[in-house]
Amino acid sequence: MDNVKLKTRFAPSPTGLLHVGQARTAMFSYCLARRSGGQFVLRIEDTDRERHIEDAIPRIIEDLRWLGLEWDEGVDVRVAGVSPASGEDGLASSADKANGTHSEGETPSPHADGTPAPRLGQRGPNGPYRQSERLAIYAEHVRKLLDAGVAYYCFETEAEEKALRAKAEAAKVPFRYPRPAVFPTHADADAARTAGRHVVVRFACPAQDVTIHDDAFGDVTMPAAEMDDFVLLKADGFPTYHPANVIDDALMGVNYIVRGQEFLGQTWRHVLLRRAWGFPEPVGYCHLPLILNPDNSKMSKRDKHRLTRQAAKAALAAGTSAAELAACGAVGEDEFAAWIDGSDAIVPLAKLELLAASLKVHLPEIDVADFRKSGYLPEAIVNFVALLGWNPGQDREKFTLAELTELFSSERIGKTNAKFDRAKLLAFNTDYLAAADEPRRLAALKDFLRFKPSSPIPADNDDLLRTLLRATPTLRTMDDLPAKCNVLLVADDAYAFDDAAVEKNLRKGNNAGFDVLTQLEALLTSQPEANWQLQPLHDAVEAFATAAGLGMGKVAQPLRVAVTGTTVSPPIADTLVILGRERTLARIRRCLALR
Repeated sequence: MDNVKLKTRFAPSPTGLLHVGQARTAMFSYCLARRSGGQFVLRIEDTDRERHIEDAIPRIIEDLRWLGLEWDEGVDVRVAGVSPASGEDGLASSADKANGTHSEGETPSPHADGTPAPRLGQRGPNGPYRQSERLAIYAEHVRKLLDAGVAYYCFETEAEEKALRAKAEAAKVPFRYPRPAVFPTHADADAARTAGRHVVVRFACPAQDVTIHDDAFGDVTMPAAEMDDFVLLKADGFPTYHPANVIDDALMGVNYIVRGQEFLGQTWRHVLLRRAWGFPEPVGYCHLPLILNPDNSKMSKRDKHRLTRQAAKAALAAGTSAAELAACGAVGEDEFAAWIDGSDAIVPLAKLELLAASLKVHLPEIDVADFRKSGYLPEAIVNFVALLGWNPGQDREKFTLAELTELFSSERIGKTNAKFDRAKLLAFNTDYLAAADEPRRLAALKDFLRFKPSSPIPADNDDLLRTLLRATPTLRTMDDLPAKCNVLLVADDAYAFDDAAVEKNLRKGNNAGFDVLTQLEALLTSQPEANWQLQPLHDAVEAFATAAGLGMGKVAQPLRVAVTGTTVSPPIADTLVILGRERTLARIRRCLALR
């Protein structure tokens, strides 16, 4: 592949948001194309109409762009104006890029809150880039196979095919569709449709083994005896995954295929279809190993349902009624009953999050949007995900996307499944936040806050945000900052006092902490407004501790509990500066009333 310009593609099915495993596929495809001086395409494979979610498309686009993965041709967002704060999975607007050709697309209805929905467009010479807009192309190519006698019509109903499969199962043999001795004609197909029967098209697999060379897994052979005549075109006129994928890759000039390991066992179908249509083979395939949880289970979007379902079953066993739990998730009792038995699709993500929150279940980050909303930096995600199945061959772990692109090659992608080590990702993100300069941290905080519309931290007050960032120099994710600072921005009587913190830091030792707090209230009352700054306040509190013969913790902790209700906040002088003189004193006096 040296000196070959690779054209790769990322082709998600919009049945949900961008999974971190999909993001890895997109990233590796992007790096291979960029390193070779080739092109990267974004295609939307939206032929699964039962699970299709139109709103997922702009969200996938936005998450790719957040990661820094730009494409040369494909689907894109055409109209700006959607605020992430308008919904749990909102997206930032994208600038219009007018290189190549494009189509406008339809303007969707506005969101429920009145904000405009994004309008999708396409750019590039090989569109349309949505499979649902390419049905005539697929029908034309399938017709060629029918005319050539290498595909044929089938007229079984779902019930009839189910009976055929049951017969094979009863005989304990693998199901293989009984290919007719004489293929039905086009006229037969028209008559069957008129009679109301389902008409599908199957590919007549030739009796020959197929070997695929994969850059990660080596040579993989599918014996002819294990092949079956698979469906090309469904009764509704939509293609199955295999023909649509092969036709699109060929007509769009894609010459290197990167996708998940789960597709490796299906690639023989694509080889046979390329041969039947006379399409050239790609210069290479690379199927990526699985991404596993620490317990060796496959990392999946279903993990959110699995963990919530476990907690729900425990709650039921402890006496909570199904009706109560259903109400917590804002779902009907029938839907809840189906969900608890394993029907994930019954409960959409927004309602699952309500149920998980009521059960105090932390839903794991699975989608890229989850990590974004949790306050991770995209550069940390890119760096960490790149190491899931790829080895740079150097004694280093930290890479920018540009450095990754320069180093990347498919030869160093392994076939061993990769563990998703969340502790390591958190360490990566902590390092990236520590190394980031103030403008980068500010931009990251503002992006994070766009997904937190109920946060008391105002996303448009840059001066305050800078102050909060300076007061919290050590953050694992941006989500740590609200945990430490939200209480400083709510009303002075709107926070509760943690009983354990009050007992340990104020009441213990015959109210020793309250005695310290009383003296601090007098000291801080004597401080003029002009002295209410970081260094003077730090010096005043430190001098008090020294004079009282107390360690700084014996002084700072009672004061911290008084002004925040807990023992967690930025450094105490920063905390006082953020609150201001009058609010600090009001909070201290409110706490002293507990004595």
